[in-house]
Amino acid sequence: MSINKKRTSSEVASDAGSILNDPTASDIQKSLAASALSQRSAKRQTGKEMEEIASKVMKSDKYSEETKELAASVLSQANRRR
Repeated sequence: MSINKKRTSSEVASDAGSILNDPTASDIQKSLAASALSQRSAKRQTGKEMEEIASKVMKSDKYSEETKELAASVLSQANRRR
């Protein structure tokens, strides 16, 4: 299996932390934020399920730019062979 060594940037990690602490954030935002944060420093990459969710967010017009930024970060850290 190919390993993607990209990591979440400090800026995206900060935004993700704010989202996780925001009681008005949606479940999808919190899931993407948690995934992005989990890839901040550890040798982890996006799982298949989260990759599919992030892909759907990117293709939809109903999500905010902030949510799409998280989705893009999560997708950039996905396994390239999937």
